[in-house]
Amino acid sequence: MKEIHPALIIIDMINKFDFTHGPILAKKALQIAHPINKLKKSFNEKKLPVIFINDHYNLWQAEYTKIIELCRNQYSQPVYEKLLPEEDDYFLIKPKHSAFFGTGLNTLLHQLKVNTLVLTGIAGNICVLFTANDAYMREFQLYAPENCIASADDSDNQYALTMMQKVLKATIHPTTDKNYIM
Repeated sequence: MKEIHPALIIIDMINKFDFTHGPILAKKALQIAHPINKLKKSFNEKKLPVIFINDHYNLWQAEYTKIIELCRNQYSQPVYEKLLPEEDDYFLIKPKHSAFFGTGLNTLLHQLKVNTLVLTGIAGNICVLFTANDAYMREFQLYAPENCIASADDSDNQYALTMMQKVLKATIHPTTDKNYIM
């Protein structure tokens, strides 16, 4: 078994939640923000890469403070209080659902010599699942902590986790301590 060189991927946690099921997803995002932040702190302490990847909200600028301010509202503020990028974290924007599509993520991961991804964020049944699929096709080892991924509908989220586990060979279990995969 080859040595693990992980990166934590945080998908779409900076969000307006201004769509049909947005308020529901905002509540679920708030529930997963704390365990994601615990993982983030563990990765930061170990000097392992933490990569936020987010929709650009038609700004097309990777300046995360602009996206945060654009998305700040009654739904996003509670999530922001638990989880935001810090100076040493990476931040990329994406035009579509997958974190790989139309982004520099694959190049960044190879430059950082990453072979394992810990996927977190929202929505589990869309952006996280599509990212997992693209990562699998690029031969990354996958972890998808079930307490760090949420969708507006719980059954859709469970289906996505099942697909990640059975089809994409992701390890699916909740985070229980700061040494999640190390």
